[in-house]
Amino acid sequence: MDDLISPAVALAVLASGVFLLIGLLTGIWKYVAIMQSEKARAPYYVDIAHRASLLYASAALILAALAHFSVWPAWVNWWAVLANVVYFALAIGTYVIHGVLKDTDNQLRRPHRLGAMSLPSMLIQLFMWSLIIAELGGTLVLLAGAWQFLWPQVM
Repeated sequence: MDDLISPAVALAVLASGVFLLIGLLTGIWKYVAIMQSEKARAPYYVDIAHRASLLYASAALILAALAHFSVWPAWVNWWAVLANVVYFALAIGTYVIHGVLKDTDNQLRRPHRLGAMSLPSMLIQLFMWSLIIAELGGTLVLLAGAWQFLWPQVM
């Protein structure tokens, strides 16, 4: 049975399940916050954490499918999936932290707030550029690998 799927596919499917679970749990948090709010609103980043988790769960399944069809070696697919999954998790974690702290409605607005602290703009920029490179790069690698396998079957 262990030969049926690659480690990259397994990682993506498991990450999808974890992100779905986080989406469900943050959905409960969101509901409770709405019910306790005079304006019937959850904190901004509680809502974002909920929605992002559900979207990343679906995205991880797409990565699993791309990794499954990719012609690249298993280690290439593994790193491409891992790059995406790590940054998906870091993004969700950031949203949860801002949701708990209720410190901002825009984490990219300057000064960059984290509770009572201000974070250096360079730190945020480096993180965002590394996220862009990892997610876009990892996805392009998987898509190129899947494309090579699937395109001849389309034609």
